[in-house]
Amino acid sequence: MKLQEKYKELRNKPSALLATNFYNFETLNGILQAAAVIKSPIIIQLTESSIQYMGLPVAFSLAKSAIQYYDVEAWIHLDHGGSYELAAKCMDAGFNSVMIDASEKPFRQNVEITRRVVKLAANYGACVEAELGYVAKLGQSTEKRGFTEPKEAKAFVEETGVDALAVAIGSAHGFYKEDPKLDMERLSRIRAVTDSALVLHGGSGIPHAELTEAIKRGICKINLATEIKNIFMKTLQKQLENESEIDLRKVFPPATQAVTELVTGKLKVVNG
Repeated sequence: MKLQEKYKELRNKPSALLATNFYNFETLNGILQAAAVIKSPIIIQLTESSIQYMGLPVAFSLAKSAIQYYDVEAWIHLDHGGSYELAAKCMDAGFNSVMIDASEKPFRQNVEITRRVVKLAANYGACVEAELGYVAKLGQSTEKRGFTEPKEAKAFVEETGVDALAVAIGSAHGFYKEDPKLDMERLSRIRAVTDSALVLHGGSGIPHAELTEAIKRGICKINLATEIKNIFMKTLQKQLENESEIDLRKVFPPATQAVTELVTGKLKVVNG
């Protein structure tokens, strides 16, 4: 099933997919173990920096082969693609879905760039996600506000034909200093005026009750990245404090298992 079709199915439930970023074999392994045990569909994401780190062919092949090995329903997605060229390379490599993130550009430029990617994606049958509004990235101010306006969301989707839209309703990338307060009423208004699948970025650290309510109000995809990196590294660091083992095959498994446990818990929340 194409991701576009899955989104349409989820909108009618309502339900959502967990979209998880991976950074190496171990984090990918931990994520897919969780999906396999729960028998849950999942989105596997790569950012531009992860692609640069592993190499596009290697990263894609690793994800594809691991998905086949664990026999789970999954899609490979480019997260926060910064250019038309990168989106094109990813679709050419076989990605099921790409995000073109021109959210920091003026509305009209965002529309034009996204429209170009949507047109190209039609040749591959690939899903396209874009972002509208200000969702603070790592290192950016969380004080700034630029929530998605329902009227602009409607116009953006109609003019671009985008399949999924990441909305700014109070979340941010990275950890939160205090529990975020998502603008649920705004989310409901956006849901009422567009048929696009709605995406919540910055899922790390959002209370489970908030995630559940967001899904009820129309969110179809929830991104999880920071918590995956954090729990993997914290577990590894703790293990190495009093450990002299140098065999990576013995050192990494506990950190991988921690990722599995984290993602298992998140999948249970997303799947209701």
